Amino acid sequence: MLEMRRQPGRALSLPLGRRDQCPSCRAELHVCRLCRFFDPRVAQQCREPMAEDVRSKERANFCGYFVPRPDAYRGGGAAVAQGDRGALDALFGKAGKKE
Repeated sequence: MLEMRRQPGRALSLPLGRRDQCPSCRAELHVCRLCRFFDPRVAQQCREPMAEDVRSKERANFCGYFVPRPDAYRGGGAAVAQGDRGALDALFGKAGKKE
C-alpha cells in the first residue's frame, strides 16, 4: 500500500497540487490510492460516482474530487525505516556478512 511519509517538522500544504511530492521520498501525492474515495472493492476503485476513470491509481492525476485520506500519512521516518531494516536483517541476515 502506498503511504506518505514525511520528515519531522516538514508540513505538507493542503490542498495538494497535481505535481506535489513527498519531501522525504519524492513519491507523487495527488494519486487515487491516497484519496479518501479510493476503494478497491467498488467499480473503477472509486466511491465518488461523478469521478472519471483513472487508469493508474498510483500516478498523479487531474481528478477534481481528490481528498487526501486522513490515514494516508504514517509518521516515523527514520524510526520506521530502522525497524523495517531490522526485520529484513532478521529474515535474510545482515548485509555484507561473510559465511
